[in-house]
Amino acid sequence: MIQTDVADENCVSQTVVEAIAEAEGTDPLELTPPLYEVIDPDALENLFTDGKTVGKIIFNYNNFEVCVFSDDSISVETTVGE
Repeated sequence: MIQTDVADENCVSQTVVEAIAEAEGTDPLELTPPLYEVIDPDALENLFTDGKTVGKIIFNYNNFEVCVFSDDSISVETTVGE
């Protein structure tokens, strides 16, 4: 499992891509399919921007379950073997 926080200089979608690449042991530019084919990056960025919404969004990317929380934390966990 990879757990990380969105850094001030990064956007949520970039942090998700970096976390998945780390979990796969690959370069973020080599991920297939691209994140935008799995989830709308703009919607992901705008989901918790008001600072008042509390919650999380969960989606699957390749063999991983990705959780993006309203506190800007992200977890990536393998779903293989489940």
